[in-house]
Amino acid sequence: MTVRELYNALGEQIPAALSMPWDNDGLQLCPNPDREVKRVLCALDLTYDVAKMAVKKGCDAVMTHHPFMFAPLRGIRAGEGKGDALLLLLANGISAMSFHTRYDALDGGMNDILCRTLGFDAGERFGDAGEEIGRLADIAEKDIREFAESAKKALGAPFVLLSPGNKKTVKRVAVCGGDGKDFIIPAASCGADILVTGRASYNTAVEAREHGIALLECGHFYTEVICLPDFAKRLETLGVESVIYEKCEIEAI
Repeated sequence: MTVRELYNALGEQIPAALSMPWDNDGLQLCPNPDREVKRVLCALDLTYDVAKMAVKKGCDAVMTHHPFMFAPLRGIRAGEGKGDALLLLLANGISAMSFHTRYDALDGGMNDILCRTLGFDAGERFGDAGEEIGRLADIAEKDIREFAESAKKALGAPFVLLSPGNKKTVKRVAVCGGDGKDFIIPAASCGADILVTGRASYNTAVEAREHGIALLECGHFYTEVICLPDFAKRLETLGVESVIYEKCEIEAI
């Protein structure tokens, strides 16, 4: 299977039509679309360490959740920003592809996996019009701090940030992994007691109370790294070997 064939096959499983209009995922680096792909490195982000591991492990491509190039690049230079990773991949003929908001929105994708990891089944979708990538779930009523502790344990997060507002218990849960601050108001509008996400700004966390909803921030990395085994499984169904890189680049001290 070539790089082109692999990307097209994954695109059938995770359609580009699901991506948000502002996103920039896809096949972002492709030195040779006809290169045979036998092994792919799966990671949340494409860092220089990830690029070095891809070379070390003899990978032909890197598959990430977050796009390597999101904002426009103004220069590609060794020793600066993304330059080292990009130049190393190019020198070794390694391609890079990402599946970002299309995977968040996908049935069986990121937010469904996040719900299952938290211990419940995903229900209906929610979000602003055209961006309904979040999930709602009704669970047995639970003390809000017990809920936060169970989420922390399930995700393996070193800590979580709880903004309880006036909530003592939770029954209706809204879920959106990653940076979910824009989903606070839509979640509240759906009657959710709490929004579980990765990160939200201080201001939106404080203001959540004004919208009648609690907020639980479990860490951007911890709410999304859970997708990597699914990436690996998708590659295996296509006859491609996978390597997983799951080191968190942010330390809790």
